[in-house]
Amino acid sequence: MRGLNSGEFSYARCKQIMSRQSDKSKSDNPNDKTICTNRKARHQYEILDQIECGIVLKGSEVKSLRDGKASLDEAYARVREGELWLVGCDIAVYPQASILNHEPKRPRKLLLHRRELHKFAEQAGHRGLTLVPLSLYFLRGKVKVKIAVGRGKKLHDKRESMKRAEATREIQRAMSARRG
Repeated sequence: MRGLNSGEFSYARCKQIMSRQSDKSKSDNPNDKTICTNRKARHQYEILDQIECGIVLKGSEVKSLRDGKASLDEAYARVREGELWLVGCDIAVYPQASILNHEPKRPRKLLLHRRELHKFAEQAGHRGLTLVPLSLYFLRGKVKVKIAVGRGKKLHDKRESMKRAEATREIQRAMSARRG
């Protein structure tokens, strides 16, 4: 309480404390980075639930991912024989791997706990729901995939969400113009 009464608790001190708290949520590892995102997924699907899972890769695939050579544009996930698979994810060939290279669009096994897999498989089994990869990223040196359960949007839903986003941008522009 001494600091509050004597004026020692200044704006700069408050900002310093807030930045320290936000730094705790960020990872200290420089290897943590986003490789690629599926930008169309949020436009084409209404996201209901999402989960982070690991992925089984070959060495040349990891090297290619470190270079950022991947695409999730046409990818989707499927439950096959009690396992979750990522299908259609394009990881470019790593040129220095020579004969030990990988097939660019091969199906890749995703790693989940059995409980999580059953929960997601049950949700995806409902009519009209799809398992869609949202992003591919490194977390503490390991490659992770964020998978979402999504319901396909109709054309009028897409138009409505675009109108809502435009209205939000207009409000933000008006607020920033008023401040400045």
